[in-house]
Amino acid sequence: MERDDALAGLDPEQREVAEAVRGPVCVLAGAGTGKTRAITHRIAHAVRTGVAEPHSVLAVTFTTRAAGELKQRLRGLGVHGVQARTFHAAALRQLTYFWPRVIGGEPPRVVESKLPLLVEACRSLRRTPERAELRDVASEIEWAKVTQAAPDDYPALAAKAGRTPPVPAEEVARVYEAYEALRRERHLVDFETILELTAAVMTEHAEVAAQIRGQYRHFVVDEYQDVNPLQKLLLDTWLGGRDEICVVGDPNQTIYSFSGATPRYLTNFAVEHPSAAVIRLVRDYRSTPQVVGLANGLLAGARTPHRLELVAQRPDGPPPVFTECEDEPAEAETVARQVKELIAAGVPAREIAVLFRVNAQSEVYEQAFGAAGISYLLRGAERFFERPEVRQAVVLLRGAARSAGAGEPLAQAVHDILSGVGLTPEPPGGGGARERWESLKALADLAEDLAAEGGDLPRFVAELERRATEQHAPPMEGVTLASLHAAKGLEWDAVFLVGLTDGMLPIVYAETPEQVEEERRLLYVGVTRARLHLHLSWALARSPGGRRARRPSRFLDGLTGVRAPVRAPAASRGPRAARPRVAAPLLCRVCGKTLTVAGEQKLGRCATCPADFDEDLLARLKLWRTNTAKAAKVPTYVVFTDVTLQALAERVPTTEEDLQAIAGIGRVKFERYGEAVLEICRGGEVT
Repeated sequence: MERDDALAGLDPEQREVAEAVRGPVCVLAGAGTGKTRAITHRIAHAVRTGVAEPHSVLAVTFTTRAAGELKQRLRGLGVHGVQARTFHAAALRQLTYFWPRVIGGEPPRVVESKLPLLVEACRSLRRTPERAELRDVASEIEWAKVTQAAPDDYPALAAKAGRTPPVPAEEVARVYEAYEALRRERHLVDFETILELTAAVMTEHAEVAAQIRGQYRHFVVDEYQDVNPLQKLLLDTWLGGRDEICVVGDPNQTIYSFSGATPRYLTNFAVEHPSAAVIRLVRDYRSTPQVVGLANGLLAGARTPHRLELVAQRPDGPPPVFTECEDEPAEAETVARQVKELIAAGVPAREIAVLFRVNAQSEVYEQAFGAAGISYLLRGAERFFERPEVRQAVVLLRGAARSAGAGEPLAQAVHDILSGVGLTPEPPGGGGARERWESLKALADLAEDLAAEGGDLPRFVAELERRATEQHAPPMEGVTLASLHAAKGLEWDAVFLVGLTDGMLPIVYAETPEQVEEERRLLYVGVTRARLHLHLSWALARSPGGRRARRPSRFLDGLTGVRAPVRAPAASRGPRAARPRVAAPLLCRVCGKTLTVAGEQKLGRCATCPADFDEDLLARLKLWRTNTAKAAKVPTYVVFTDVTLQALAERVPTTEEDLQAIAGIGRVKFERYGEAVLEICRGGEVT
């Protein structure tokens, strides 16, 4: 590869990242803007220009899959030897290597889950918590450990942070202390302890620090908005006062504050490193202008430091579809029907995802998809390569590879082996059998792909082992069901965001402004997973015949483009049928163009289209807003934004129907301010 090849095909901002080969560098990268491309080309360019040796670069990611993808792209650029690992994998490798020398004896064993030890810790305290409660206690202990809170300090620090533990904080502290005692007694480490001990060994043993810092001289940290205090402590220890570091993150995608992550390391990077180059990537190559417009509108006015306004690079696509249903089963059936329509139109099932706020919401969709005969995959459940049928198949394939004859067709050999453990030409009935079949079919499809490239059975087994190490499961032909958190970092052609009601998104226990804003960002993450088709839906009641007391998520205010439901014909369930409302695109009243940006939707026209308005009315509305905000002791935008006032002055509503037709005036604001606003628009005095 020639030196300039590392810069080929990059847009101006990506190229700026690639050429910034000396730290410190902060890349603020929006969703779909090609951040992995930018940082891999940066590493390649640094190697090709002699700034860095491959083995001196440590690229830190948050998932094994992301690390695998980064290494694969670097191999494609001709760069080998760069270490790309998660925080925990990198720290564990170092800790295991140096343990015999500086501590002595065998390194501690890693605890994959805290739950077994927590059960014993609770028994020692004569407690018998339920499993769900125990998981919540484990989460509290993890938060305490990443924020460096000792058991005795937990109650005070948890209260200060606004935590709501599942049991009294003092009880969490006692369980935490008992858990730590058991862990140390049995020579075990959990993921947090791995980071803590690695930093401690480097701090207390200068020769260890010198050796690690001598090897790793250049650092790249992905998803920097999700770094927690313990990870930052280890990173600073690795750096040892140096500043050859490039961090990449998106403040719009900060969604893990509940686990101790904080975006302040990203947003304050230039404060910590005054000489830092700060580069913004905002060209979105993933999603259509319609999806990008909705994403931007969702965050308009959000209190997110360094908010990135995305600029779509793809051609136009269909407008987002908003569907209101009578109840949750109706919503699931409606989504299943819409999914079947997309599949019939040629969208592969593996390119469709249904995303929800909490895992408990998946059940109704599993039932609806099963009844509709739609294959689905539940993300966040058992890892692909840990499934019994996959492990069995890999063992058989490995054995066959040792005795494979030269020239034996790969695809046929794999099909013959897998047919012996359950792969049939057609999928079987029944959920469990079908899931097993889907796993085996994914292996067979991967073999066919590799066969097309000239691969043989030994190479196929080697590919499986590499993928297992990197947790890189082969694509499976089924619709993905996943939580919004589990969907982070992924993308699909079509995304269905479901259950979008107040109380679910934002979740009911999001009470502070900061927590509500994080819920908004979570929905933003969901929206930006979609490349082309985006469906958003909610149900007015939980069950058929239930009280229709729910309201759409407040985050959708002003974005749906409809003010009254458009009822579709009832489906086959009669009175229980889903009654969707599909949002027709909101058109500019001047030029007729589809409006996708929230501010333009509120105005009812493109920002560039001319419009007459009553300047005196706008001045009186602003005076009324100022007086109203002052009386309520809130900022003026809480009453109405400038864009909403502009829309009022342009359209001069004189009836309740006219007023409610203006996007941005929802039910709450209509009830609170409608009468006063109409009086002013009719020529009344400002009070």
